[in-house]
This record gives sequence, C-alpha cells and structure tokens, in this order.
Amino acid sequence: MCGEAGMMSEKIKVLYYALWIAHPVLQTGIAALMLQRGLHRKFKFFFGYILIQLITFAALFPAMWHNYSAAFYVYWICDALSVAFGFAVIHEVFVDVFRAFHTLRDLGTVLFKWAGLVMLLVAGVVSVSTNSSHTAPWMQAIITSQRCVRMVQVGMVLFLLFFAHYVGVSRRQHSFGIALGFGSFAVIELGLISSWLGNHLGGGAWMSIFNMAAYNSTLLVWFGYVAVKSPARDAALSLLQPQRWEQSLSDIHHPLPADSLIPMFEGMVDRALSRTHQDVPPVQGNVQGSVQENRNAGTAARGAAAAAGSFNLPALNVNSKS
Repeated sequence: MCGEAGMMSEKIKVLYYALWIAHPVLQTGIAALMLQRGLHRKFKFFFGYILIQLITFAALFPAMWHNYSAAFYVYWICDALSVAFGFAVIHEVFVDVFRAFHTLRDLGTVLFKWAGLVMLLVAGVVSVSTNSSHTAPWMQAIITSQRCVRMVQVGMVLFLLFFAHYVGVSRRQHSFGIALGFGSFAVIELGLISSWLGNHLGGGAWMSIFNMAAYNSTLLVWFGYVAVKSPARDAALSLLQPQRWEQSLSDIHHPLPADSLIPMFEGMVDRALSRTHQDVPPVQGNVQGSVQENRNAGTAARGAAAAAGSFNLPALNVNSKS
C-alpha cells in the first residue's frame, strides 16, 4: 500500500485516497455506536480491531508524506496486530453464537487454540521455506497468517449461513453481521490475490482500489448492524439437534461413575413396577368377589329388616244379628 500510490495517475490517486480516507470515517462511526450501545463490552476484540485500524491510519497516513521507511514498518506492525485481532474476533463470534451451549462453546475454544497454533506453525514453515529476494521471512509469515485467517473467516460465515437456524441465531444479530462482514471481505480479497497472481488484473494499483472498495462495503455492513438493535434469540425455535450435541459432549466429559447409586435405584424402580403389574389382575378379582359378597349380604339384611318390621292384623269375629 505504501509504494503503490506513487505509481498511479492523478485521477486514480484521487480515488485511492478518497477510498482510504473513508476508512477512518466509517470506523469512527462504528466505534462511537459501539460505545453508545455498550457493544464494546460484548465484542471486545472486534472493538479492539476497529481501534487498531484507526491507529494504523493515524500513524501511516502522515508517515507516507514524511518518512517512507517509518511508514513501511508501521504498516507491517499494524498489519500483524490486525491479523491477531481478526483471529480473536472469530473466536468471539463463535462464543456468542454458542452462548447457550456451554459444552460446545468449551470445545470450540479448545479447537480454536489448536487452530491458532497450527496457523503459526504453517506461517513459520512457509516463511522459512520460501526463498524470495523481494519479501523478508517475517513479512512472508505475516502474509501467510493473514491468508489463513481469511480462510477461517470464510468458513465461519458459511457456517452461520447454513447453520444459523439450528443454533437459534437470527441473521439480524450483531455476531452474524460481524461474521458476514469479515467473510465477504475475505472472499473478495482472496479472489483478488488469485487474480493478481494469475495476471488477470492490470496492475497492483487496481487491485488496491478494488480491495479498499470492498473493505468500505464491509465497514458499511458493520455500521448498519451496530446501528440497529439486535433481536433477542427466539426460545421457541427447535434446537433439538444442538441440544443432543450438548448432551452427548456432556456425557463424554462427565461420565457416570461405575459405583454410582443411580443405576441401582433405577433397577429397583423397574422391578417394583414389574411386580405391581403382575399382581394387579388377582387383586382386581378379589375385590370384585368381595364386592359381590357385600352386595348379597346387603340384600339379606334388607330382607330381614323387612320381615321384622311387618305385622298382622288380629282376626275379628263378627256375629251377625238375625
């Protein structure tokens, strides 16, 4: 970026600087909205990423006009910090997406740590094995790490596009907007790099123009997402599949001990229920017999009472008078 501005025509240079100056304007608006809505506490690494970009512009833009050597090192240092914060933002979005699933969130944290370690190893191997007279090994390591982060960002936005419904995440939530911005910009940047390596672009100047225009579009996406209120998660959504994942991982992480009393009590309850079902028919028969006997006894008692309460009128002798 530092040496490309000097190789442009005047019209392209005006467009180049206009797109570049738009970066801190939009980033300042995003940071202000995050502070106003308290999102800087929820998305700390994303807020730090925005601040790193503002610091990069504040240090790099004046240095380009006065000290090119200082601008060169400032650019690469800030680029390395952006790569680190960009990878941390991926984990931050993942944690927010799986906030309701603690076991899945913990598993994702472990996987991200290993992914970061593998990324550093790959960057180190590529920087050592690459023999280039134009790029220093440490510069090659930063470039490789940046491309690895871009690939992970593409995977993250694809995951949210296809599985957002399964984890109860709305496409209007802040975490989805952050992932969408990073993922879309990563796709465009990787496509531009591939086109430039294949000599499909006219020169590095146009590549920078397209790249900065794409990044401005990403900033507009972030600005729109932080400007509106994120909807709450719908608890009525069907989340049976991630709940099964959560339960399975919990059972693996916290297995039931062999000497636990729970299986013993479950067996006792099952045996008691089985015995109850076996004894039900005879009991019902005895009850029915007792009821019939009670009915017969009641009938006999009512007959005896009726006999005791009845009376006969005395016979009267009537003498007729002749």
